[in-house]
Amino acid sequence: MQEHGTEVTAAGIARLAGVGRAAVSNWRRRHADFPRPVGGTETSPSFALADVEAWLRAQGKLAEVPPRERVWQQLAGHPEGPVAALVQAGCVLLLIHDRPTLWLDASAGSDERLADLLPAALDQVLDARFGTGPQRAVTTPAGPRLLPSAPLLRGAAELAAGPGARKAYEFLLGRHLDANPRQYTLTPDPLADLMAELAGPARTVLDPACGTGSLLRAAAATTRPGQELYGQESDPALAALTALRLALSTDATVRIAAGDSLRADARTGLRADAALCHPPFNERNWGHDELAYDPRWEYGFPARTESELAWVQHALARVRDGGTVVVLMPPAAASRRSGRRVRADLLRRGALHAVIALPVGAAPPYNLPLHLWVLRRPERAPAQPGVLLADTGQFAGEGRGGPDWRSVRDAVLDAWTAFDRTGRLDDRPGLARCLPVIELLDDDVDLAPARHLPPPTATGGTERLTDVRERLDETLRLTAELVPAAPGTGRAAPRRPLTTVGELARGGALVLRTGTNGGHARVPLLTDHDVLTGTGPSGTLPEGDEEPVLTEPGDVVVPVLGGGSVARVIDADTAGAALGRNLVLLRPDPAALDPWFLAGFLRGTANHRQASSYASTATRLDVRRLQLPRLPLDAQRGYGDRFRALDEFERALRLAGRLGEQLARGMYDGLTDGTVAPD
Repeated sequence: MQEHGTEVTAAGIARLAGVGRAAVSNWRRRHADFPRPVGGTETSPSFALADVEAWLRAQGKLAEVPPRERVWQQLAGHPEGPVAALVQAGCVLLLIHDRPTLWLDASAGSDERLADLLPAALDQVLDARFGTGPQRAVTTPAGPRLLPSAPLLRGAAELAAGPGARKAYEFLLGRHLDANPRQYTLTPDPLADLMAELAGPARTVLDPACGTGSLLRAAAATTRPGQELYGQESDPALAALTALRLALSTDATVRIAAGDSLRADARTGLRADAALCHPPFNERNWGHDELAYDPRWEYGFPARTESELAWVQHALARVRDGGTVVVLMPPAAASRRSGRRVRADLLRRGALHAVIALPVGAAPPYNLPLHLWVLRRPERAPAQPGVLLADTGQFAGEGRGGPDWRSVRDAVLDAWTAFDRTGRLDDRPGLARCLPVIELLDDDVDLAPARHLPPPTATGGTERLTDVRERLDETLRLTAELVPAAPGTGRAAPRRPLTTVGELARGGALVLRTGTNGGHARVPLLTDHDVLTGTGPSGTLPEGDEEPVLTEPGDVVVPVLGGGSVARVIDADTAGAALGRNLVLLRPDPAALDPWFLAGFLRGTANHRQASSYASTATRLDVRRLQLPRLPLDAQRGYGDRFRALDEFERALRLAGRLGEQLARGMYDGLTDGTVAPD
């Protein structure tokens, strides 16, 4: 354990003081008494948080930061690492949630007394929530380990005093997941909700690869009295974090074990009502050699390259007869030749009930249209079974905005409910159909929905293309009308003194705000991609304790990453959306600045070039350094009218491009699938 306790980087110091990192570098050079580094590297040193806070306080530079930022710095710089610190903080938050009087008693004295009394108090709540035994994911930290954590634990308790222990833990866990995006594979909440709804209400639910617990948390939303949530995760630290998350977010019995479910199954005697699973994809080292004679392979021994089919059979083996299994699968699992024997037996024995293709961007990896397999452990031999095949690819969103989840959910649940009730479904061209199993049992046993669905009806296809053509004609006419007039020869605007966004902000002519990582409001999120592409808000605001920045008409929004010269004026349709990460909002005083004048000058290429800094892989814009001329408001409005017209022309061009691509693709598809005649 490090002797200096919690450490903080230069970036953390900047957040504590409410300044930029350059200011911290200046302090280190100019002040001989600035704390010396105690760790890190020469290029990225770390400092003792207590020493830094004392120096900032003495210099009058310690900003009034929210408790969550202070607690996060204590957690991120903890001597045992952020994961161990997050587990300890989560245990204390669970204690505060379940047994607040025990926490009040333990925390009433010194840090030494807290470290001495806390383990016994934690034992009571952890045993009650997670049971006892060596497989339990969360263990009680030893007293000596808790002493260096005392400031963090007291800070976590302070953080929970307002929004509660659950929201405090969600904030800290969400911040940790955001800081380590490559370390964890997350299941988006809309997808988790859809999988839970397909499984239906269940008293006992299993997730054998539970990750961060998103699927079990979604299943708990349909809570039944006495509900039990079982999970297993190969990463012991993540298993502990997930167990605490579930215990804080639900009253259900939570039983999370650490270990590899395929090699060391902790739930051999379980027969759950439902199982949900987002397994690791394309794993070669899943235990093929040592598990050759495992009794779970009721439908055939999976090939080494078919780890996903091993997870499917594991989940089926752990549910009761008639129990439902919903598994997220890569699209290749529906058609790889190495898995055709297992797929065939799942069909013959009536275990596989539906294969649903999701839109691109539904879950990582975001470039693939993943599948959902819905299965049931057979209660009896099926009589002429059918399988539901559905494809929701038409609901894909643009860029990184993700799919239209409401349309996906409505289409999937409507088709599944009708099929599950009667075992039949009338064809829904381009979307869903029920196919007899016998038609799938050929040499390939290919379950990819797109290969079996009827194309959209000819009438619907031609009507849609006609509508697109009419919209394109109208847009092209509008574009021609909006083409800007050519500039007059020999004319140039006179040079005027310049000011910067930073100077205007200091003078009160505008307010500058940056996007947040989360918030408590359930509002659409405007992402940097939305601003770059000119589309509406497409993101979802992660839940957190930060106050979201909500846009208003006349705000100017600027992306700070990517190097593009873009500034967007918020209109009435976009107003009310939360500001996303990597965006800066400028709110001009209407008595001093015209928003279109401001946005237009911020888009100048030379302006962006002088205000940008360059790294090896990205360009970052310092919005405060962007320049614009000092002009009276009447003169600004002349520029603003011209910039507004240019923006309208640009949006018309963008729409024409999208409609043109849509028309061309529709004509190709119509001519090739027979819904459009060549004459």
